[in-house]
Amino acid sequence: MRADVFLVEGGHAATRSQAQRLIAAGVQWRLASSLPWNRVAKNGDDIPAGAELQLLDAAEAKYLSRGGLKLEGALAATGIQVAGLRCLDVGQSTGGFTDCLLQHGAAQVVGVDVGQGQLHERLRADPRVIGVEGLNARHMTPETLLEACEEALSERVEAEPEDNDTQPEAPYAWMRNGGLVDDAYDDSQDAKEHEIEAFKAERATRARERAEGRLATLRRRLPGREDVAIPQAFGLVTGDLSFISLTLVLPALVPLLAPGGDLLMLVKPQFELQPGQVGKGGIVRDADLYAEVERRIRACCADLGLQVIGWHGSAIQGGDGNREFFIHARRAA
Repeated sequence: MRADVFLVEGGHAATRSQAQRLIAAGVQWRLASSLPWNRVAKNGDDIPAGAELQLLDAAEAKYLSRGGLKLEGALAATGIQVAGLRCLDVGQSTGGFTDCLLQHGAAQVVGVDVGQGQLHERLRADPRVIGVEGLNARHMTPETLLEACEEALSERVEAEPEDNDTQPEAPYAWMRNGGLVDDAYDDSQDAKEHEIEAFKAERATRARERAEGRLATLRRRLPGREDVAIPQAFGLVTGDLSFISLTLVLPALVPLLAPGGDLLMLVKPQFELQPGQVGKGGIVRDADLYAEVERRIRACCADLGLQVIGWHGSAIQGGDGNREFFIHARRAA
């Protein structure tokens, strides 16, 4: 079996991309304790079924994605204590930040992502997580987030369920059991032909409305989620966003911060600069531009009434090799 697939199916990695990073960091296998270890050189190397696996550097496997390692470093640098907090994770994606917050003791994490179907199943099933999909953080308001959370916690059921207990009894239903008609047979309770045709037409109309999404529905909480409370404000807001400047998103996040709440956002300079300032491959090569990005983000926070507490380099580089930073700001108590 391919090495990267072996790691995923064996539970050593959450995704093949994570497995490939683990292989780059060092993975070896053996078929018995008396045999020597075999180093995995590339993702496509074959690992036999039943082989014992050893990760030479398991850091990549600590969280569901590298984002968790970035946030872990930022939490250490800022000293923010996550335990017991209700957190908002913007740009949730597969859930690296969310995973890190939970492992650091967060009471609840509401995750928002403009995409669909990216959140890892382990987090999707976690009762502490509300995963909101298809919501653009730039246009988010407390009201739209509340509504989106309610949708994420619920299922849609038909407002008027089909009545299967009072279906008309077809004429001559007795014949199904090989019955015989005689003078004593009473057919007064049998449905008339027009009643059966009307019933069939009603069912066909209902099926068509269901297929076209026109059938009236009610929202009902999913089993096990009936008592989940949706926060009105958050003690910590984190975010990892791409292809948009934070200056466009921060105005929507401030109203969601609780008084005294902390904001800890990953800053990707390549998305804060003009196209002419970014080099080939989307890499920012002029280190002087980092200061310009910091000035812009700090000014945006000040305009929104946020106190900037710190500016920190990310513990690890972005996947494309770009330097990244974290802005730590706080809303007035």
